[in-house]
Formats: sequence, structure tokens, C-alpha cells
Amino acid sequence: MYIKQLSVFLENQEGRLEQVLDVLRENEVSIISLSLADTSEYGLLRMITSDPQAGQAALKEHGFAAMLSDVLAVKLSHQIGSLQEILRHVCQAGLNVEYMYALSNKKEEEASIICKISNGEEAAALLKSKDVELYSQEDILRMFC
Repeated sequence: MYIKQLSVFLENQEGRLEQVLDVLRENEVSIISLSLADTSEYGLLRMITSDPQAGQAALKEHGFAAMLSDVLAVKLSHQIGSLQEILRHVCQAGLNVEYMYALSNKKEEEASIICKISNGEEAAALLKSKDVELYSQEDILRMFC
């Protein structure tokens, strides 16, 4: 069960992030969660949005390199070790976590992460078999927008 992540490659220049945010705002695309990583020359902005396809189209129309990726949205409990327990299952299956970042929740008693795992389908099936809850795109919209 995947959700769509919108990724944008940005030149590491003043104002480029603001331009991306302006395009999304003008097209009424809400940002639910994001991660920004940079190097000396460029940045990679990864976002979960209210409408990833519309966001991608609007950004491309404005000259940004934007792409959609499949990622997993994983529900965590607010208990010590809950993330480690999930990652142990992933590692024992020989899967690699390529990256992850937090997904904020409206409910204080819940936590979630966005993660890209080397074999997403296998990871999703594995996590479901361990009773780990994955969010769908519809769940994300219902809970966060």
C-alpha cells in the first residue's frame, strides 16, 4: 500500500524553495509533510501533499524538475522501541531503508513515518504480516487535510 511522494530537485540558491512553495500555494496543494536535504550545489525536497499529481504538473509547468515516487506511510505507537521493532523486521528480511522522515499527525497519541525501502512491495507485505498499519493515499487525505 503505497502513497505518492512529490520530489523536487532544487538549485541551492536563495529563493528557490520559496518559489516551489509559491507554486504549490497558487495551485492549492497543501504540504502534509516534507524533508529537505542539500549538498553544496542542489537540494532535494521530498513532500507528501494533498494532491501530488497536481503539484507535480504545476511545478513542471514552472520549470522545476519534479517527480512522483511510491513510499510507505507507516503508523507507529508512541512507545519506546516501536520504530526499532519495525526496522528489525525490515532488516531481517534483507531490505534496505533508503530514507525516512516524520509524518506529523493531528492526534497526539499517534506517530508516523514516511519511508522508502529497497523493495517496497515486499516491505509492505512484510509489515502488514507483522500487524504494522500502513496508510493509503486516501487515509492521508482524510487524516491530515
